[in-house]
Amino acid sequence: MAKLFEPVTVGGLTLANRIVIAPMCQYSAEDGRMTDWHAIHLGQLALSGAGILTIEATAVTPEGRISYADVGLWDDATEKAMADVLASVRRWSDMPVAIQLAHAGRKASTAKPWDGGAQIAPDAPNGWQTLSASDLPFAPDENPPVALDSAGLARIRNAFAEAAHRSARLGIDAVQIHAAHGYLLHQFLSPLSNTRTDEYGGSLENRMRFPLEVFDAVRAAFPADKPVTVRLSGTDWAEGGWDIAQTIAFSQALEARGAAAIHVSSGGLAIQQKIPVGPNYQVPLARAVKEAVSIPVIAVGLITEPEQAEAIVATGEADMVGLARTVLYDPRWPWHAAAALGAKMKVAPQYLRSQPHRVKDLFVSE
Repeated sequence: MAKLFEPVTVGGLTLANRIVIAPMCQYSAEDGRMTDWHAIHLGQLALSGAGILTIEATAVTPEGRISYADVGLWDDATEKAMADVLASVRRWSDMPVAIQLAHAGRKASTAKPWDGGAQIAPDAPNGWQTLSASDLPFAPDENPPVALDSAGLARIRNAFAEAAHRSARLGIDAVQIHAAHGYLLHQFLSPLSNTRTDEYGGSLENRMRFPLEVFDAVRAAFPADKPVTVRLSGTDWAEGGWDIAQTIAFSQALEARGAAAIHVSSGGLAIQQKIPVGPNYQVPLARAVKEAVSIPVIAVGLITEPEQAEAIVATGEADMVGLARTVLYDPRWPWHAAAALGAKMKVAPQYLRSQPHRVKDLFVSE
């Protein structure tokens, strides 16, 4: 059997294969509440045959949204909307569902990407004042964020824990904490965005302090038998920024606190980043983390071909692969990968007749 289609265990959760559908913002929520779009979007991905489906970056507070159209999980209304979508999805799929809990920090209060994605001023419609580790804006022409004080840190830490509690009540199978792509927790980690002089700034130990406090709060609020994972940027791709050595140290600290897996991405923090984009460009970062921890590691980024994904897991560069834009373009990618690699794929019985005639017994209903 292809390694890509072997089961893998993350914490107390066993996945049927090593294909992870990564979180992908849809910018289609209303006041943080999921809509019918999310039922359509998540529903089709839940029938893809992947090992696990991750709900998009879900803000733990209203000002933690990337845009005004982002999903949230901070009150009963947002929880009810998500419950309705999950009930529809679960009626037809038993795929495990994870959720990515997030706070955008200084990269919040933006327009939708197809409307330009620019930051919206605090006093403009659909805009608000952003927050961060320090008062440094993401781009020079943006409104500076407010540096969080001790009360603000406690409020956000508690909001992550409350969102984890709500996730448990929703029956979510796993939580991923978003500490990548230049959002709030990454803003604390990187010396390019964190210039604090208190116990949350300066040394690597201090810059890791708040993200680790958030992890501890989420881990305590989510059932012990369910995994909590973390998504990291392996490097800022910018001089003087967060790098792979610091990523390894942070990953080891997370493992010691009970993290079940590390999802390694990169970039997103600095406008001066220089990313060598190409197939597998982030895989070396995942490999470096995997060599330093014993928990599973997920690689992501321009993984588009079945043979490419198989090589990553078969050679031990990572334990799983994450798909985002690839699976948006082709929601049946796991089916096609199974056909290419000679593996069997569980599909809904309604789709059994779609098996290509050239492939014998690729699909099974159980």
